Amino acid sequence: MTDILIIDDSPTQAANQRRILEKSGFNVITEIDAILGIATAKSKMPDIILMDIVMPGMNGFQATRKLSKDPITQNIPVILVSTKNQKIDRVWGARQGAKAYIAKPVNANELITAIKKCLDQTIAN
Repeated sequence: MTDILIIDDSPTQAANQRRILEKSGFNVITEIDAILGIATAKSKMPDIILMDIVMPGMNGFQATRKLSKDPITQNIPVILVSTKNQKIDRVWGARQGAKAYIAKPVNANELITAIKKCLDQTIAN
C-alpha cells in the first residue's frame, strides 16, 4: 500500500486530503508542522509527501528544500499543496525540489493525478 505523509497545520485541510486519499486506497500519515513532518519522513519513509507552504516556524518551502537535500529523504517526491497560487510560488517550489504543486481548495481528481504521476516517475527512476 502507498504511504502518503500530509504536512499541514490546518486540521480541516489535512482531514479533507486524508478523506480523498483514503477513499482512493492510500495509507495516510499526518503531521501538524514542518519540523515534525521532516522527522516523520525520515522515520516512516513515505512514498509521497503533501506539503503545505504557510505554516508557523519552518514553512513548506524550507521543509521541501531540507527534504530534497537530505540523502535519506531526497528520493521522496514532495507535492506542495497551498492557497498560495501565484506563478512565482510554483517556480520557487520547483526550485526547492517539489515535484508538483496543487492549489487549495484541493480538487480530488487533480490531487490523485499528481500523486500517480509522481509515483510513476519515481518507479521509472
